[in-house]
Amino acid sequence: MKRNILLHPDPRLKKACAPVSDLTDDLRRLADDMLTTMYEAPGVGLAAPQIGVLDRLIVLDCVKEEGEEPNPLIMFNPEVIASSDDLNIYEEGCLSIPDQFADVTRPAEVDVRWIDRDGAEQTDTFTGLWATCVQHEIDHLEGKLFIDYLKPLRRQMITRKMVKLKRELARG
Repeated sequence: MKRNILLHPDPRLKKACAPVSDLTDDLRRLADDMLTTMYEAPGVGLAAPQIGVLDRLIVLDCVKEEGEEPNPLIMFNPEVIASSDDLNIYEEGCLSIPDQFADVTRPAEVDVRWIDRDGAEQTDTFTGLWATCVQHEIDHLEGKLFIDYLKPLRRQMITRKMVKLKRELARG
């Protein structure tokens, strides 16, 4: 089921999320709904707070090539356990901040530990777009947005545009 994506500014997007202590069928359904929502948006990642759920859950799929098999990942309680000194700059966007993009510098490679939908602990190394995406989504779980990496003036400009967009959408 497709869920509504919260738009910045929304106080729920700035809250740190609680760890998932018990993997329930409801949480698995939520993860499936998040994948549906992410693919339909379309996006390459989505964090639970973006749909108003303050649990440590993210989904991502950075396969963008036409004809390539999708590779959806569902991560409960993801955490970066190691990151490279090498940095990458990617132009990031966010489904909660539509049509706004900015260059963000992050570690080029990260090791991440998480619990999969079956309750098994997983660890993997991510590089390139996958590394950027997983870090961006984990930031959401801490109440941090990609615009928080920007200079204050640029951040305020984007926030003002988002306030205007939300007003326009509310008018219908």
